Amino acid sequence: MSSTRPATVGELRESGYRPRSVKEEIRANLLEKLRRGDDLFPGVLGYEDTVVPQIVNALLSKHDFILLGLRGQAKSRILRELAGLLDDEVPVLRGSEVNDDPLNPISRYAKELLREEGDDAPVAWVPRSQRYVEKLATPDVTIADIIGDVDPIKAARGGHILADELTIHFGLLPRANRGVFAINELPDLSGKIQVGLFNVLQEGDVQVKGYPIRLPLDVLMVFTANPEDYTARGKIITPLKDRIGSEIRTHYPRELEIGVDVTRQEAWTERGGLPVEIPDLVAEVVERIAFLARQDKRIDQRSGVSQRMPITTLEMVVSNAERRALLLNEPGAVPRIVDVYAALPAITGKMELEYEGELHGHERIGRELVSSAAHGVYAARAGGADVDDIVEYFEQGAALQVGEDSAAEACLKGYGTVPGLLELVHQVGLAPESASAGVKAAACELVLEALVAERRVSRTSSGSYRRPPHDDSDPLGGGMQGFDPFGA
Repeated sequence: MSSTRPATVGELRESGYRPRSVKEEIRANLLEKLRRGDDLFPGVLGYEDTVVPQIVNALLSKHDFILLGLRGQAKSRILRELAGLLDDEVPVLRGSEVNDDPLNPISRYAKELLREEGDDAPVAWVPRSQRYVEKLATPDVTIADIIGDVDPIKAARGGHILADELTIHFGLLPRANRGVFAINELPDLSGKIQVGLFNVLQEGDVQVKGYPIRLPLDVLMVFTANPEDYTARGKIITPLKDRIGSEIRTHYPRELEIGVDVTRQEAWTERGGLPVEIPDLVAEVVERIAFLARQDKRIDQRSGVSQRMPITTLEMVVSNAERRALLLNEPGAVPRIVDVYAALPAITGKMELEYEGELHGHERIGRELVSSAAHGVYAARAGGADVDDIVEYFEQGAALQVGEDSAAEACLKGYGTVPGLLELVHQVGLAPESASAGVKAAACELVLEALVAERRVSRTSSGSYRRPPHDDSDPLGGGMQGFDPFGA
């Protein structure tokens, strides 16, 4: 507590302090941040023109609100950022379990303290970090967890009857008084808990073990939910839904560039060991996998494809490149397309499949997504480039062996034997004179993977590129037959 802060109720009153509700406090601080042009939700990208304005409107309207969105859409992160809209500190009566305002108490404890000590009642100061309370909703959550329960030990020590409010051990919601109370995955709360919530929201009264008490809590209540749970399964009771002021829908990144920025921001790629250089084209392939997965009918779109997919994939891509660099004693780790195939465990674990997808299997779908993503990045960067010489080279029976653990310089020597391949480096957005050997190798792999996706070149289980089969025996299409990213 700062030494300049009032330490008693009398000093607080003399300082000119006036009580205000938490929603008024958040509204005032939000208006000030808007005037200054502050970033309201640092690190949350892609919502500037969609979600953020709706949240601002809800807060300015002093609404409780719910964020509806699939997994991995930064819902919890947004709620936690709301604490930044609270004052640095607020005064409470010392010893109060429910953050009683010294000039406007609500609990029996606080009222008795003021009656006994008056202006000498001690004041404590609570920082904003302690005024945000979050609870993950699970079916086993009880009314005691949220609202409170009678504490026999309190009753025995204080000599109170069990019906006395002083015997109550308050739950999370009362303890969040004068702050923000967040519930993640609201539909998972049982109906009776939801009844308790809307009673507090609307009437401000609660019952503990059948004993009614008036507890006009001052809280901003915010929630998250999966829209499938919220609408299809109908797990949120109607009276509670009616009392939530605003319903705001979140979404996945709508532009590839924003997705790349989010993934780079969140992924752990600075390892503190070998220098890591992630080519832009590799980062785009990783992100495009998630974009394609969100459109694939074999993947359950009701479950969603979390933004955690590209984040964890990029981390595994970097790890595979890091492992190779250490084995080969290279000065730095530069991921290539082959490293994206090595990151399949991070991709397949993030997909819930429909019936058709189960017939194909996670791994096959994951490999197809990588191949299609590589083709999409190539098409965006160098679509229409002349690759006839490359295709003809393989059509004439030539083959190119490129191992996952081959050094970048060795790869470039092999790529140099393919007519026109190295010349395409600049067409995929690289400056050949300044790009490192690892980045050039990644660009060449991108071109070859795109040709594999077009069935103009194939890739075998041993990791070699060669002419495509001239029949339809490959169930995956062209070069994907028997493909093993590890070259086994």
